[in-house]
Amino acid sequence: MARPTAPAPSRTPAPARPDGAGAPWHSLPLDAVAAGLDTRLDAGLSSGEARRRLVEHGPNELEAARRVSSWRLLLDQFRNVLILILLVAVGLSIALGHATEAIVIGAIVLLAALLGFVQEVRAERAIEALTRMAAPTATVRRDGKEVDVPARELVPGDVMLVGAGDKASADGRLVETVNLQVEESALTGESVAVEKHADELAAAASLGDRRNMVYSGTTIAYGRGAAVVVATGMETEFGAIARMLESIERAKTPLQLSLDRVGVLLARAAFVVVLLVVSLGLVRGEPLLDMLLFGTALAVAVVPEALPAVVTISLTLAAQRMVKRNALVRRLPAIETLGSVTVICTDKTGTLTRDEMTVRKVFAAGQLLGVSGAGYEPAGEFTRNGSPVDPPGALLEALRAAALASDARLLPGETDGQWQLRGDPTEGALVVAAAKAGLDRGELEQRFPRVDEIPFSSESKRMTTLHETEDGVVAYAKGAPEVILASCTRQLDASGETELDAEAREALLHAAEQLAGEALRVLAVARRPAASVGNAEHDLTFLALVGLIDPPRPEARDAVETCVEAGVTPVMITGDHPLTAEAIARELGILTDGRAVTGSELDAMDDAELDDAVEAIQVYSRVSPLHKLRVVTALQARGHSVAMTGDGVNDAPALKKADIGVAMGVTGTDVAKEAAAMTLTDDNFASIVAAVEEGRGVFSNIKKYLMYLLAANLGEIGLLLGASLAGKPLPLSPVQILYVNLATDGLPALALSVDPAERDLMRRPPRSRRQGIFTRPVVALIAVGGVWSGLTTLGLFVWALSADRPLSEAMTMTFATLVLIEFFKAFSFRSDRNSILDRPFANRWLNLAVAWELLLLGLVVNVPFLQDAFGTRALSLETWLLAAGLASTIVPVLEISKLVLRRARAYPTAVGA
Repeated sequence: MARPTAPAPSRTPAPARPDGAGAPWHSLPLDAVAAGLDTRLDAGLSSGEARRRLVEHGPNELEAARRVSSWRLLLDQFRNVLILILLVAVGLSIALGHATEAIVIGAIVLLAALLGFVQEVRAERAIEALTRMAAPTATVRRDGKEVDVPARELVPGDVMLVGAGDKASADGRLVETVNLQVEESALTGESVAVEKHADELAAAASLGDRRNMVYSGTTIAYGRGAAVVVATGMETEFGAIARMLESIERAKTPLQLSLDRVGVLLARAAFVVVLLVVSLGLVRGEPLLDMLLFGTALAVAVVPEALPAVVTISLTLAAQRMVKRNALVRRLPAIETLGSVTVICTDKTGTLTRDEMTVRKVFAAGQLLGVSGAGYEPAGEFTRNGSPVDPPGALLEALRAAALASDARLLPGETDGQWQLRGDPTEGALVVAAAKAGLDRGELEQRFPRVDEIPFSSESKRMTTLHETEDGVVAYAKGAPEVILASCTRQLDASGETELDAEAREALLHAAEQLAGEALRVLAVARRPAASVGNAEHDLTFLALVGLIDPPRPEARDAVETCVEAGVTPVMITGDHPLTAEAIARELGILTDGRAVTGSELDAMDDAELDDAVEAIQVYSRVSPLHKLRVVTALQARGHSVAMTGDGVNDAPALKKADIGVAMGVTGTDVAKEAAAMTLTDDNFASIVAAVEEGRGVFSNIKKYLMYLLAANLGEIGLLLGASLAGKPLPLSPVQILYVNLATDGLPALALSVDPAERDLMRRPPRSRRQGIFTRPVVALIAVGGVWSGLTTLGLFVWALSADRPLSEAMTMTFATLVLIEFFKAFSFRSDRNSILDRPFANRWLNLAVAWELLLLGLVVNVPFLQDAFGTRALSLETWLLAAGLASTIVPVLEISKLVLRRARAYPTAVGA
């Protein structure tokens, strides 16, 4: 096989990357790496050469993001079409001398803009969060000496030294390793620390499999090593993520698109209606000033002034409710986006799983025993074939050995009651399993004090500790099954110690392979009586095989089932091992009849192939940040509304690209939190489902009050336009129109924004991201409600004038009837499909709003100084009854319309129906 070609030696080398010239660094032998970077592995760069390269390559830091100024963010709030229409209305009101209307409408515009500004001012800080993850100093070889330098001064060719507890300051090719293990979960999603070495690897190795590389921002968990720096600053893997974040633009949410369409539609309608009415008035010889006043009133009637404020306030209230459900929203429009989610792309480690290694199975004395419980809480039981059993003696001895041969400590939480681990997660899982059998590690150490040890190394793949016991010194060992079993000559079974022959050893290795096939990490445990450091790892007695895994959260399966019932497809995207990913996905019900692919297989697909296959793939493993971004983009291209969850730096580009990015608040990095629109405060996948339900409820409520407001305004337009075409006087004064729009429509609309969720909400399929609010049933109900309201009030006004009622009385009757109709509409529009009789008074805020508005209506009609302000007069009881009777006719009309729509199957069918 041809040897990989090293990058040509140069005084100013450019780091060879997989997408650039030359072979990737992880595939080259060390001499080729040194030649390609023109450096000496034993002495590093000279100080002068390091200074020269620093000038050429720039400091080892991420470029600051281009920040949007606060003034620009504030001005952007006024680019909404509805806001612009209202600003025009303010100008007209000022020009015509109506200061009260101008002040009220202006205050509403300012409130909506300020609320939006506050939510957006912190939206673009992902790059700043990335810079905070950089280590401040680094140890390097310069001029043949080990020196500490500022991390920002590292350059390609430097030889960087790392040890336990350090954070890598740049991307480097390892040249020396001593038991080196690196925690890379923030970058690759790997759930456990990765063992590293310096040997060359295949060029096609994925990011998570590059065991001879160390990456900027990752943490050294164990051991030490040296690496020659191959990339700094924006050329590192973190830098590549930063570039992706800069290049991704957030798309508008379905609600924002729907409201934009509403604004354009209302602007056109207002222009046409005002132009028509003013033209007709001028043709009839009406004074120009009067017709301008009439036109302004019509414009106010067309545009629901309270809509921008009501939308913002309702989303704010929803955000407060979601905090109680462990979801913190950074951008308000993201709330309703959750309601349209069709796919949840979720990370595995820490999201679906506990991110806490747990012993799941133990093979001891020829028996396979299950272990219940998850995480570091020492609560669980042992089972055989699903039935609880007391731990047998062989199991107790194995768990005692495993606990004593570990350095981890289990501590109760000081504030939250959650058990905390100090030490290696795998050793912590062994200590917890022993505690479930009643073996406390602290007590074991007192009874069997450690007198010596042979530490773990990547070469030996085992750890051995020696302990003083009543029967002398005993050695306890744990490690890779093939290594431990090769040193065993006996085994412990139910009858005691017996000889371990070749056939028995093969049987145990086969049992270990079966456990590994279930995606369990397998360790073997053994002991040696009469031990010394010289013989502690020979002639051992085999005790048990222990299978460990980072288990699913107990509530995750139910959450996945709820997603499926709601028509939402969960997809696992993780950097973890394929076997582990598939096992967890099957256990949770994510991987059913779909495909599972790896990052390498994804690389082999072009965009067209991925587009064809993406809806059938349920699990992606060993993926890179670019892979996640490709998957999200492909799903969006297929018309899906995508939620992406994650906690690591590697998740940030996809979090920003997704329709709704969901970061983990406990284990999540700052980068993920800043890139996401929402953060889960408990890192629980089940909280995502609660957020989806809340999002559906928010969108449903927005639809309710949009139906209510637009039907109300359509009724006003019908009344005013009809009166104008009929040559009648103005049926409502401008002040009455403003009262109806701001007061009567405002409070009930706000009450509808907190309406209780309909009972079948999570059994309905998710709406299409292209659908928006105005579906056929919604448009039909708006039209029916508006037309009937207009016809009823116009008919009453014309009748009152023909009955020789004074104009002020006719206007008051019309005004009162219109207000009462709005109240009846509010109750009918609590659902666009279900009957008004389905929990008719469940919304206590709507009940209070209507009661309050009824009181105000009575005052406006009957109190003398309010009569002067609003142009009303007192009505008789008979007139009130007539107004109420006519207003109530809207209820059967709307209910019959819903029934017709249900029978016409105008609504999407419930999932599973």
